[in-house]
Amino acid sequence: MPRNTAMSNSERTLILGLGNPILSDDAVGLRVVDALEPLVAHDSRIVVERDYWGGLRLMEHMIGFDRAVIIDAICGNTPAGTVRLLHPDGIHTQRSASAHDVNLKTALELGLTTRAEQPADDRILLVAVEAEDVLTFSESLTPQVEAAVPAAVDAVLKAIQE
Repeated sequence: MPRNTAMSNSERTLILGLGNPILSDDAVGLRVVDALEPLVAHDSRIVVERDYWGGLRLMEHMIGFDRAVIIDAICGNTPAGTVRLLHPDGIHTQRSASAHDVNLKTALELGLTTRAEQPADDRILLVAVEAEDVLTFSESLTPQVEAAVPAAVDAVLKAIQE
């Protein structure tokens, strides 16, 4: 069944870039929102934010929004620079889980039990960019991941306009 992601005139959307700005490809979510922010600045229904931690903070960021698009690096088994669209049940990212915190799915479930006003699971989208290197201290993305930034920006724009 297709998910309804169209944005109504009063709907508030959070675009949240995640990452560590000094860990090479882990910064891709931050780079994508840097490129995206001027493209959506005219729309008061869209809020662009950045986060460097994840876990429960992700749920806290989403309170008060109808939809959320999260951009982050992912370490899976696809070629570096691949852009994937995932929903909460398929999110396994560097910043959405931590040994000292909870993953996004658990944070969302906690939000439901506390009746936090957050987007429903089917109104949350992860734009995931396959990373090559998330361990090297560097302020630069690897070439494949850098080349994927425009595609990730396009994926976010398409998601909020559908």
